[in-house]
Amino acid sequence: MRTVCDIVGRAPPPAWASPGGRGPGATGGLARAARERPSGRDAGGVGTAYGTMVGVTQASVPVTDPLSIVALDTERHVAMAGWDQNPRLFALVRTADIASAEPTFAAGLRGSDLAPEALTAVEQEGMPPTADLESLLRRIAWPETVDGCALAVERVVVPPEAERDLPSDAAAAVDALQRHPDRQDVRLVVAVLRDGSHRCLLRQRAHDSDDQVASGEEIAPGLVHALLATLAD
Repeated sequence: MRTVCDIVGRAPPPAWASPGGRGPGATGGLARAARERPSGRDAGGVGTAYGTMVGVTQASVPVTDPLSIVALDTERHVAMAGWDQNPRLFALVRTADIASAEPTFAAGLRGSDLAPEALTAVEQEGMPPTADLESLLRRIAWPETVDGCALAVERVVVPPEAERDLPSDAAAAVDALQRHPDRQDVRLVVAVLRDGSHRCLLRQRAHDSDDQVASGEEIAPGLVHALLATLAD
């Protein structure tokens, strides 16, 4: 099973990354694939995507497709750091492309990593804390060497009736959500590729176990749209 690498350091070509290790916190070349894009493009309603958990199923069956594998690996990597994290962004790159440029990395590949279409997630360090995820995603774009991206973000989920009764003031609405007796803290991991394929995973704080991670195509449609927009030409 692939271990997601946190890539930090200097910026060599190619633009995606040059991993120098296999474990969490491994260092190597810089994976600064994201660059500023002028604002103004619609992010697809990211902030409205998290009302209720719809279309959710337990991800208990084995997965074999590369996108599902890298999404699960990334979710578990993020989960190791616990809760109350800032959003975390990853570039998704064909493992074979990294291996061809990094013999040391290639030597450590095993199992599904050797599949022709296998993907590796490369974390983008320095994601700033933000209350406006839509604005942040509108300023991100990726070079052609990146095949996709993934985002991990924590959210509060409440019943639909709680959303209808929220105060109009944003600060008061947040406070009401935090105090709601039926609130649930969840972490979403959404992974997308340039061809439009995507995977959405959800972990509940109250059921914080790898075998309780759920999946569903319609968990976060706005976030899927926003991440696909960062990959658009």
